[in-house]
Amino acid sequence: MPSKQKDWKRSTKRFLNRRVRITEWLPEYNRDKFVCDLIAGVTVGLTVMPQALAYATLAGLEPQYGLYSAFVGCFIYAIFGSCKDITIGPTALMALMTYQQTIGRNADFAILLCFLSGCVQLLMGVLHLGVLVDFISIPVTVGFTSATSVIIGTSQLKGLMGLKFDSSGFADNVRKVFSHAGETRIWDLVLGLSCIIILLSFRKIKDIKIGGSKPTRKQKIIMKTLWLISTSRNALMVLACSFLAYLLHEQGTESVFVLTGKLQSGLPPLQLPPFQTSFSNQTFDFTGMCTELGSSIVLVPVIAVLGNVAIAKAFASGDSIDATQELLTLGLCNVAGSFVSSMPVTGSFSRSAVNHASGVRTPMGGVYTGALILLALSLLTPYFYYIPKASLAAVIICAVIFMIEYEVVKPMWRSSRKDLVAMAATFVLCLAIGVEYGILVGVAINIVFLLYPSARPSVHVEQNTTASGISYLMVTLGNSLYFPAVDFIRASVGRAGIKQGASQLPVVVDCRFILGADYTAAKGIASLIDDFHKRKQRILFYKPRAAVLSVLHGVGLEDFIHVSTQEQLDSTLKDSSSSAGIKYNDVELHDVAAIRHKEKEAGENSVPLLPEPNLHPA
Repeated sequence: MPSKQKDWKRSTKRFLNRRVRITEWLPEYNRDKFVCDLIAGVTVGLTVMPQALAYATLAGLEPQYGLYSAFVGCFIYAIFGSCKDITIGPTALMALMTYQQTIGRNADFAILLCFLSGCVQLLMGVLHLGVLVDFISIPVTVGFTSATSVIIGTSQLKGLMGLKFDSSGFADNVRKVFSHAGETRIWDLVLGLSCIIILLSFRKIKDIKIGGSKPTRKQKIIMKTLWLISTSRNALMVLACSFLAYLLHEQGTESVFVLTGKLQSGLPPLQLPPFQTSFSNQTFDFTGMCTELGSSIVLVPVIAVLGNVAIAKAFASGDSIDATQELLTLGLCNVAGSFVSSMPVTGSFSRSAVNHASGVRTPMGGVYTGALILLALSLLTPYFYYIPKASLAAVIICAVIFMIEYEVVKPMWRSSRKDLVAMAATFVLCLAIGVEYGILVGVAINIVFLLYPSARPSVHVEQNTTASGISYLMVTLGNSLYFPAVDFIRASVGRAGIKQGASQLPVVVDCRFILGADYTAAKGIASLIDDFHKRKQRILFYKPRAAVLSVLHGVGLEDFIHVSTQEQLDSTLKDSSSSAGIKYNDVELHDVAAIRHKEKEAGENSVPLLPEPNLHPA
């Protein structure tokens, strides 16, 4: 009994360490880790605040929704997350996909999408369906992220130029930017372009090295200061622009810049996600809202998981990543976030990189980031009024331009051009018809490329000679025997035999690379053997696997001759060769299988035409 109790405690502890990850590292938490996590958490918090405001605007929501989305995931991931560097919150990609669902609708659709995304992710985690993410290949991912970067960048031209219009889709946005170009507000454009130049410059100052390989203490402090300025550049820029707008703002007159405006102050209400809503004199129940959201209910969570697992792998430092745990954790983040009016969230690569560079030691860094966001919501919301929209647009543009992965085109062209087709198709269709349809088409193209070898396997034909000097045709098949390839293989092997004309060389089908077969393939092989019998040409099968043999024997293939070694092949071909010329009712038989067939027709009491060779060795 005590041993069973110990085993139960041990298994419980192992389960908790695997699923509630905080139980693994919290007992070893100390002051040094606290200091490192606090510095990293505050640094990431200063980065996420301006990004959250900008991404909420990108998603077609009021800016405070970005902050609502930025804190719950930090707390949840600290408890269940498996990677210390990942920070959960709003991202440009999730904002864009949310925007597709909020065009002409209210925020309730974004909040419900967050809840449903979490439910789908939890279901995928429980059913261990993380493998589905593997069907989205790197070329499709590159095409998708590059296209979304272009879409996001162009969508911010409106804020950068101080324009006011509504658009739907990439092409419509570009057209309206040009048609409204005459309404550009010069001061907004100047401010936005200046912000972009300064942000890109600040991005590089962290790489400045002072003092060579052995810097002094003073030089180290200078480099650390430059790094801190570089990593918190977004917050510093938004703060500086807000201060400038505040100084230039005069009561009762129009501001020089287009400002963010008044935000709802205070913490978000804790409530159930909206399962019904009303807008434009219409009321939608839960079913109606789900119908409006459409395929995004599945696509948004899958894309979120794809990004989160990719970030976890990037910062894993060689450790294995539990994709199921990441699915469950991200699902909990989205479900819990929907109770505080969050839009869909996932891991942010840029903020995770800042977290890693800041020296974070445990996931507790996310707790300090979340606490800073709550502090900002409680105290700083009134001051967000003066943030110029042009500065937020500059922050987003500087974040997404580095997501356009044009550098992969050249190596992809050199290594695998079919992957370039999938990438290009995904990129173009994401821009032309929408990101959700673009990635679906990209995945479909990938699956076609994946299945094509099963339908049209490689067939290699060469003439060989056995040790005893008997010539034969070796036909090597390069894939499994499944129903899409049956007719092709039958035609290819038959064509190889016919091409020899009057020589009538025996055909040996090399089965070493055939890993499996199905019923349709077995019937196809039976037809192939019959075709060869009608031509009085021998056909044998070399080294078929046990799994293939069991399928072929299962359909009652009596004339299926197979050998396992070169010696058996030589012996069988020699026996077949010696049987050439045997007459049966004035018909000359050249095939062992054909002779056996005639013996069977003659009946059990007939005299065998040739001795029985051992063709089926154990």
